[in-house]
Amino acid sequence: MARGFFLVLEGVEGAGKTTQARLIGEWLDQLEIPHRLAREPGGTALGESIRELLLEKRGARIYAETELLLMLAARAAYVKEVVGPVLAKGWVMVSDRFELSSFAYQGVGRGLGLEQVRALNACATGGLKPDLTLVFDLPVMTGRARQIAAGKAEDRIEGAGAAFLELVGAAYRSFAEADDAVRLIDATGTETEVHRAARDLLRSLFPEPFGSGRG
Repeated sequence: MARGFFLVLEGVEGAGKTTQARLIGEWLDQLEIPHRLAREPGGTALGESIRELLLEKRGARIYAETELLLMLAARAAYVKEVVGPVLAKGWVMVSDRFELSSFAYQGVGRGLGLEQVRALNACATGGLKPDLTLVFDLPVMTGRARQIAAGKAEDRIEGAGAAFLELVGAAYRSFAEADDAVRLIDATGTETEVHRAARDLLRSLFPEPFGSGRG
């Protein structure tokens, strides 16, 4: 590939996107497809520091505008240091979250407005867009129940409450309805079932690089 493939995984808390990112990475290993897996915010030294600040529940008050700008600062570094170089090598970039998170969480959930968030985001990304975004769709309360069962404590963003997360989930679904490059995956099944659905969709939409008859 002259330019790599940029795959993003999204979803509300507890939807299993991080697990699915790992499973896709393992699948790509089996197919011997060069790739990199990283998370956002994170993936760089700056991004990991910002991530810690953003998710710390007992830290200083963070306003919606501050939250957005911190996310975008992390994203700018992520694009420069991780995503851009991976795509330039012709690899598959698998990202646990990217710009759709800002549109859903800050644009809709925090009420900052999609137009403003998209404009600021374009500055951070330089206009870079994913080739495909998979949204793992799961009811908010089901996701929280999974987290409780796993012993995961709420972080600051999760602690914004069910009403906030319902707005985020609805935003993700609306994005999928409006954009063919955003696809919903039913995340109510087992990890294996959800992975199979994601893998089959990737094969059907993009036989190159994922190969309809491989793995």
